Amino acid sequence: MPVLAAGRPQVVTGVTSLDRPVRWVHITELTDPASFLKGGELVLTTGMPLPEESAGIQRYVDELARIGAAALVIELVRRYHRPPDALVHACRTRGLPLITLAKDVNFLEVTQVVHGLILGHQAEAMRRTQRIHEAFTTLTLRGAGPEDVMRAAAEMSGRTVVLENLVHQALICEPSGATLEEALTDWEQRSRATPPGDRTNRCGPEGWLTASVEYQGERWGRVTMLPVPTTEPAFGPEHLTVLERTAMALTVARLTHPTPWESTAHRNALRDLVEQRHRSAADACARLAALGLPTENSRFLTVVVDLPATDTTARPEAHLSQVLRATGIPALIGELNPGRLGVLLALSPSHPWQPVVERLSLVARDLSPRAVVSVGLEVDHLTDTPRSFHQASRVAEATPPDQPLPPGRSFHELRDVDLRRLLYALREDTRIQEYAERRLGRLLDHDARHGTDLLTTLRHYLDAAGNKTSAARRGGLSRETFYQRLRTIERLLGCDLESGAQRTELHVALTALDMLRVH
Repeated sequence: MPVLAAGRPQVVTGVTSLDRPVRWVHITELTDPASFLKGGELVLTTGMPLPEESAGIQRYVDELARIGAAALVIELVRRYHRPPDALVHACRTRGLPLITLAKDVNFLEVTQVVHGLILGHQAEAMRRTQRIHEAFTTLTLRGAGPEDVMRAAAEMSGRTVVLENLVHQALICEPSGATLEEALTDWEQRSRATPPGDRTNRCGPEGWLTASVEYQGERWGRVTMLPVPTTEPAFGPEHLTVLERTAMALTVARLTHPTPWESTAHRNALRDLVEQRHRSAADACARLAALGLPTENSRFLTVVVDLPATDTTARPEAHLSQVLRATGIPALIGELNPGRLGVLLALSPSHPWQPVVERLSLVARDLSPRAVVSVGLEVDHLTDTPRSFHQASRVAEATPPDQPLPPGRSFHELRDVDLRRLLYALREDTRIQEYAERRLGRLLDHDARHGTDLLTTLRHYLDAAGNKTSAARRGGLSRETFYQRLRTIERLLGCDLESGAQRTELHVALTALDMLRVH
């Protein structure tokens, strides 16, 4: 500050302690100034009251150090022109910063400037604290969920915040100036090294700021604020206020949002994984590992469970989660979209996945008789699971309701998708609809106008692979009647039924028509 710089200050001792906070500035010419101090004061003196003997100077400095004075500033104008050796020695011994002023300084002006700054900072701090309280009060009154609360905490604090449960699973992480990988790598191990506390405090080897989150009077988990690499203090009073209000808001949200937050965390993690919203593969691995899913030395299998209608009021994912826990296989399960659950299994290299999926399928059919369980291809790395989920979804979309299960299986795989299923999956594509109508429309119109059933005749002929005798037998017709109908079909459709290529085209059109009529 210019007011002190004019006195040409020099730091004599305590260079490493210049980061001490100054709570107040105190001018004193007393031999026992400590009796008027409370700690944190910058003491200004002309040196006039200092005792002559070394022992007296030592006592003077001891009292200042014991009370916690921030520093001693002595003016070398009136009594001294260099600091006494005894004073330098005493300050150095007690670690008290000693600053000398070579020129006369108006101490009163110093106190006015510094006190103005301190009071201004205190007023601004109070205003910021009030804004923090108002922001969290608004969130609580609005019924905000845990994601909204955590996002607000990260924005207001400028720090990464993490919500975890009692088994040290990171359910929500809102990074600020860091990646998910940096925040969540080895989360459980690091979290267990940070002991829980009954109040908001800084603890653990990394200096985390933590606060407990309660549910119905018992500790449910905790919210953690992570420090950032900086020379400044890791956390200030405002960070403490933000975290305390975050914990309170989460406690209220836990009461007003009945869905288990673990389920919500699994759902959000799976959706982000499937839609590839993570910034990097490392971020995705760190997030899922922090939820308890082994991401190394594992094989991954994706399962999609479609439940068109459930006969139970309980959440279907809860039933499936119970089955997965019984198998001992780590998994995440969550709703990908309405009526569709996604399951991500992390399997050991030697563990077969078919029995697990069979058990899931049985439970799913208990929940809904029309449940469809579809499986994607097994993958070796987490980054390949989005593709596997899309495969499982394509199998589900290609499986008509009440589709017979493959022999010996209670679920559907990618290899089950034949022409019928492919066309069923594409049934909403207008190009498929237009193709079926263009190839068969005139025949359908003729049957409708004349009450004939030439479409069935064509079906028998195509099913018999062009064998007219076999097709006539299937339709219960004489050969001549059957031949006459085939000629009518050729005339209406403008085709040659002897052509294998044209028979294939008609077979595709007829199959597409069948799939378009499936409800």
